[in-house]
Amino acid sequence: MSDLFESDAAGTGGTGYSAADIEVLEGLEPVRRRPGMYIGGTDDRALHHLAAEILDNSMDEAVAGHATRIEVGLTADNTLMIRDNGRGIPVDPHPKYKDKSALEVVMTTLHAGGKFNGKVYATSGGLHGVGISVVNALSDRMVIEVARDRKLWAQDYSRGRPQGPLVLKGAAPNRRGTTVWFHPDAEIFGDLRFKPATLYRLVRSKAYLHRGVEIRWACDPALLAADGEVPAEETLHFPGGLADFMATLVDGPTVTPEAFTGLVESEGQAKIDWAITWPLEGQGFTSWYCNTVPTPLGGTHELGLRSALTKALRSFAELSQKQARAAKRAQQITADDILGGAVVLLSVFIPDPQFQGQTKDRLTSPQASRLVENAIRDRFEHWLTANPAAASDLLAFVLDRAEERLRRKEEKTVGRKTATRRLRLPGKLADCTRDEADGTELFLVEGDSAGGSAKQARNRDTQAVLALRGKILNVASASLDKLKGNQEINDIILALGSGTGRDFKLADLRYERIVIMTDADVDGAHIASLLMTFFFRQMPGLIDSGRLYLAVPPLYRVARGGDTAYARDDADLKHLLATRFKGAKTEISRFKGLGEMPARQLKETTMAPETRTLLRVGIDQGSRMLVAERVETLMGKRPEKRFQFIQENARFVTEALDV
Repeated sequence: MSDLFESDAAGTGGTGYSAADIEVLEGLEPVRRRPGMYIGGTDDRALHHLAAEILDNSMDEAVAGHATRIEVGLTADNTLMIRDNGRGIPVDPHPKYKDKSALEVVMTTLHAGGKFNGKVYATSGGLHGVGISVVNALSDRMVIEVARDRKLWAQDYSRGRPQGPLVLKGAAPNRRGTTVWFHPDAEIFGDLRFKPATLYRLVRSKAYLHRGVEIRWACDPALLAADGEVPAEETLHFPGGLADFMATLVDGPTVTPEAFTGLVESEGQAKIDWAITWPLEGQGFTSWYCNTVPTPLGGTHELGLRSALTKALRSFAELSQKQARAAKRAQQITADDILGGAVVLLSVFIPDPQFQGQTKDRLTSPQASRLVENAIRDRFEHWLTANPAAASDLLAFVLDRAEERLRRKEEKTVGRKTATRRLRLPGKLADCTRDEADGTELFLVEGDSAGGSAKQARNRDTQAVLALRGKILNVASASLDKLKGNQEINDIILALGSGTGRDFKLADLRYERIVIMTDADVDGAHIASLLMTFFFRQMPGLIDSGRLYLAVPPLYRVARGGDTAYARDDADLKHLLATRFKGAKTEISRFKGLGEMPARQLKETTMAPETRTLLRVGIDQGSRMLVAERVETLMGKRPEKRFQFIQENARFVTEALDV
């Protein structure tokens, strides 16, 4: 037995793994080594999460009643400035780390902050004490100024380390608050830059979420040359909160004349703000917030709202004499029937909220469900009673959705193996042979010619092709009857197998990825826009789960002898001729469309995973409501809104349009 133990010990030592190999990461080094643990990655979404972390700190000051104004500015060199007129981070020596100021402790120590015990902030979005220190760690330069007690202090940092002591810059008799300038570190984020449109949407959503704050936005005009939707300067202040926001999002016909809105301050300094309406056409959407932090995956506050609306509507049906026949039918109503077609904005402020993970995508605080249900249920019942005609219309609308759901529930779910035997799949669908969805792709292409080339170029095991007949129906401006009667739309729905609207189920999706593959011209871009509008309105879960992609086919082929390259557009062609083929006699051919491209070239440039480029379709943090607004403007029923958009943005077109 002793020999056995000696042999094991010797074997272990032979691996070269000893105490000397155990690293202890100190300070902010863990953040730089593993940024994904703190901000979810190093991609574009993670980069903008840095801005949200600093902005949340200023919003916490505003929500606590200590700040009324926030300034956000983006400069040409990708430096972001965020300033508030709150109390300012304390600068006196920290009682535990006497050689450091409280400011330096907050800036350089994980889990250090004033939001743990609830004494300084009754409600806040930053809870873990890692926000500003993480941003500091991932910035190659950061400057912070604190105006406090009529004095102005400043300190510089780089990659989480102070570049000098805290410095008293002088008197500040008419100023207070915290100002942060930071520049993201290229070692972490590469050449990624802040997008003015993304930042502007984030700032605008924060202004809607807290009625008492004024946010002043400024961006270097040089960054806005091709981005007409973002102003260079604007002051954002919305006294009506979410009700104001709802008014900008929905201007088409709705089930009830007025939206159901409200603001309630509840026990323990909690606050619930909401706005709900039911559009007659198109697909609804939801946006959830806690302490001004977006929670795209919902959570316990969502559960409270669902319960409140369901119980209140059932109660209204039971008590209404005019709806006696509907009383029994109302018991079959579910929250999905009520919210599936609704536009829902819900913002809660609660002490010590609990989130799922540092990126705070889902609220998990148990008390939020009870607070929201108690605040909204009675008020929804009163709203229904005070508006009997609108309430009856809403009940009828929801009952119709419930009955449709029950009818669909009777239909059997059919997988790929049995689909061709038991379902009449679209005739133009060339399905793949793999049974499970993992690793499979469906290419949506325009026209039979392109469909024929794609079928020859595909991998038959994992790639399916559905040829569409030109431009599909614009679902944002079409009636529900037209949508149901459109063959191309029905073919897509049938091929995907996941249902639409509130009946959409990601688990039933027959393919792992859906790829929109259209010609690299204006018509192709229009078809892609129509398809993305369809998915955004009818299958938003497809986009939220990252399953929708755009193929990037080439527009030109450039050849010199045996050297061949492909260009996506005119700018790419110009770059190739100025670099790779500079001064050479080249043969340039322009593809008229995917149908004119030989199958071998289509496979090499657009379909083969090893050599293609795909663009994932996604929605930035906090921008869903504004995306819906833009879709309604550009694709909705009101042509005057499109005309206005063209008038306002025509000046940004710098090249002739290919029409």
